[in-house]
Amino acid sequence: MIDLDPTELALVREDLAYHQARVLLLVRAVSATKGNANKLDGLTKLAKLDFLLRYTALAPQVLDAVDPHDRRLHLSPGELVAPTDVEAPMIRYKYGPWDDRYYAILGALIGRGLLRYTRARKGSVAVTTTAPGGRLADQLAASPRWATVAARSAVIAEASAGMSGSALKDLIYQRLGGLMDRPHREVIR
Repeated sequence: MIDLDPTELALVREDLAYHQARVLLLVRAVSATKGNANKLDGLTKLAKLDFLLRYTALAPQVLDAVDPHDRRLHLSPGELVAPTDVEAPMIRYKYGPWDDRYYAILGALIGRGLLRYTRARKGSVAVTTTAPGGRLADQLAASPRWATVAARSAVIAEASAGMSGSALKDLIYQRLGGLMDRPHREVIR
């Protein structure tokens, strides 16, 4: 058992809530975008889209359909100058950017009835929002704190419609090779 004082425990919970809200908005955007069959299909796709969401200034380098001047990206001058200086960095993993929290995040969202598993490609996991999850995602998207994340999610979902996780991984390695050329388990900064 991990012994955390109340302040540390609150930070862990807040952190997980932040990641759950972001992933919920991303799944909602992908599920609602034509070309994705009303779902986000595959953990690899989730991780690569989440990478592009967290490192939004890199999205135009990876996805041809993302215009760096799209107002929905809300890119600040600082993000353009330092695109890897993000509040929630990811780690370099065997198959590209990854976050060890995805299993816990998806489990929590499914356990709360906000996401559900749906039919996936063979050997894959696919998720979509439930009716309550969709309503919560819409409420988050309308709030000032989450509006930018929701807008960025929509841009990335549209630009990646119909792409597999493997195709996204390949593009990330091809177009951001220098960033991915680092030891496994190293933070991407």
